[in-house]
Amino acid sequence: MSDNRKSARVPTLLRCWCEGDNVTLYARITNLSEGGLFLRTSTPLARGARAVLRLTPSEDPEVQAAATVVWLREEEDRAYPPGMGLQFEALDAETLGRLRRIISQQQKNPVKAVWAG
Repeated sequence: MSDNRKSARVPTLLRCWCEGDNVTLYARITNLSEGGLFLRTSTPLARGARAVLRLTPSEDPEVQAAATVVWLREEEDRAYPPGMGLQFEALDAETLGRLRRIISQQQKNPVKAVWAG
């Protein structure tokens, strides 16, 4: 995987719903940015699949965003879990603002960058 990210990733322990390809997953996000996230799962969607992500942090309103699977890690190794990297599609100003608040909150309460993806 090449590193074409435009936004810094923030380690997190948040979870989100991921709906796509007739599958719904509730999984751990290992890192989050304005551009996308890495979702830890042993059953990733196919590369190129489109999904709807719903993040519901306890203090903030839900963030719902369309995303595309841009890369996969299908097997766990000692350093990283299996899962998929998803890139957000166009976010409206309100959704981007909510996402930025979540990212800011995660930066203020950092988690260890274990399984950072």
